[in-house]
Amino acid sequence: MDDDDLRRGKPSCHKAFDEATALLVGDALQALAFEILAKDDTLDVGAERRTQMIATLATASGSYGMAGGQAIDLAAVGEVPTLSELENMHRLKTGALIRASVRLGVLTSEDVTEDCMQALDIYAQQIGLAFQITDDILDVEGDARTLGKAPGADQAHSKPTYPAIMGLQAAKEKRVKLAESALSALSPLGDSASVLASLAQHVIQRTH
Repeated sequence: MDDDDLRRGKPSCHKAFDEATALLVGDALQALAFEILAKDDTLDVGAERRTQMIATLATASGSYGMAGGQAIDLAAVGEVPTLSELENMHRLKTGALIRASVRLGVLTSEDVTEDCMQALDIYAQQIGLAFQITDDILDVEGDARTLGKAPGADQAHSKPTYPAIMGLQAAKEKRVKLAESALSALSPLGDSASVLASLAQHVIQRTH
């Protein structure tokens, strides 16, 4: 939808092929995700948990998640939203799927307590927003070879971003605070959450 020529250093699907193919690939991959949740024999969960997982992904993908956030993003081009409006957009567009990914992992275990589930959900919300802020920052100060795409696209398309609205330094400080909040949510889980803690650090330190 942003019409970028490159993704991860390679031609984006609609450039390598055409828009119709790109749309069909997106549809097919999304359908495949639901097929795996519904039928994959290696997923050792009962029918009730499978239903919860399918519902989680459906909500995160639809109008109350990624699709809704993307619609807000498209409508916001050339506008100057408030910080709360920008945060809501990013929590839907990017954050909803990251939050769902963490919840799907939780739902694979029958032994996770409600307190643990809530802690992981807070963690996921924080790193989801931090991930998008990092994307915004990289679009300002990243380089094409590292990013795998041309930087500056957000500004060129007049898209609202954290650096544009609150300044680059303030955006950097905000993502650090979000990562710290994510790590704080994990603290009751101890060493069992070490991989998630490393992921929170990676989200704000990544260069592409």
